Amino acid sequence: MHEYTSTTRVWGLTCPGFPEEVSRARRWTRDILSRSPLAEDAELIVSELSANAILHTASGRESGSFHLALAVSSQVIALSITDDGGTGSAPKVEDPEEDAVNGRGLGLVSVIAHRVVVHDSHGGHTVTAELFMDAWPGGEPC
Repeated sequence: MHEYTSTTRVWGLTCPGFPEEVSRARRWTRDILSRSPLAEDAELIVSELSANAILHTASGRESGSFHLALAVSSQVIALSITDDGGTGSAPKVEDPEEDAVNGRGLGLVSVIAHRVVVHDSHGGHTVTAELFMDAWPGGEPC
């Protein structure tokens, strides 16, 4: 193998900040990971992170958008959502009241994913959730 050849594959999708784009991002993820045992977990993560971007950041405002990056290697599936910012604080796992309607999305993602990382990104934030392939013995990502 050539030293500059990588077995990691990366895809990107930019979506307008409309609620119906969450289902588009989910379908796009499902299509790419159709042969992966982690496809359903990845879909749920993309759904939660995309919805959070639209509901809680400037991504959901007029002319807003969010960007989804999907990287797949033999060891990990990494799903990143970058929002347009507009909030004073970074996304974080919250402990909502029992009867609260919102506030559970990132907590759910942190339970499903093996690792969740939040980074500042050009005025917004990027939330990356990683699913490790070693959790599925002998499994190939796609």
